[in-house]
Amino acid sequence: MSQLFGITSVERDTGLSKDTLRVWERRYGFPAPLRDSNGDRAYPIEQVEKLRLIRRLIDQGKRPSKIIAASTDDLLKLLDDCQPDPVPAPAEDPDFLRLVRLHSSNELRMTLQQMLLKQGLQRFVSDTVPTMNAAVGQSWMRGELDVSEEHLYSEQLQNVLRNAIGTHSPAGGRPRILLTTFPDEQHGLGLLMVEAMLVPEGASCVSLGTQTPIADIRNAAESGRFDIVALSFSSAYPLRQALDGLQQLRQILPEGIAIWAGGAAVAGRQSRLRGVRVVSTIAESLAALGEWRARHTI
Repeated sequence: MSQLFGITSVERDTGLSKDTLRVWERRYGFPAPLRDSNGDRAYPIEQVEKLRLIRRLIDQGKRPSKIIAASTDDLLKLLDDCQPDPVPAPAEDPDFLRLVRLHSSNELRMTLQQMLLKQGLQRFVSDTVPTMNAAVGQSWMRGELDVSEEHLYSEQLQNVLRNAIGTHSPAGGRPRILLTTFPDEQHGLGLLMVEAMLVPEGASCVSLGTQTPIADIRNAAESGRFDIVALSFSSAYPLRQALDGLQQLRQILPEGIAIWAGGAAVAGRQSRLRGVRVVSTIAESLAALGEWRARHTI
């Protein structure tokens, strides 16, 4: 019998959350775990290896519904076809990936801080962070980084951004923006990047963190008298789930509260999201801010 892995081990190994694994199991019939003596999910190594491939392809923009039924061999061929051209590391520090591989968290944090100080917060977020994210993603796809190293990079970057945002946060700025994600969306870096772009412009941003139920988003937006609700959707988030959730939120929110949606899952979907402003890039968040202010007296 092949080696079996618990759901916590699979989450750690693949970077796919437990909730995502359960949703796929119900929706697509894969993964199809066995049960151990305690009745808990137990995943054969073959399924874990396939999940690793699926996660890499999702990071390249593939939809789970389109690839999850494919065989491992077909996924490997698709992955070869998707191998992107190398993205150069930021000129300020060509060796930042080396620090990630060495788990040099303190040195990595200091390097990121120095890059931010040289460039300024907004340029760092709009120009350098996307390049670093792409370089990390490609290294992960090539098997040069594991999930723990990817998480190390993300955690240090988020720490640096939070500290920088704290030095800019205005008191009572407008618009008031509530940032969060829907349930099953654990990726919060996009929210932090938007916040880093907007607080230097005088906007007041409050984050609920990730995975907030839609009803709770509405309650927080209304009770906190927010002007805008901003949500982020990574490439792994199911498009239909994002569209349905945004339409539901639009129906229950007062018309005076705007909704912004950004991230790979909703990019280019403006025509399907009436009453929602799709923000295609981090830099475009400044344009969205300008549009809101042009329509409102602040």
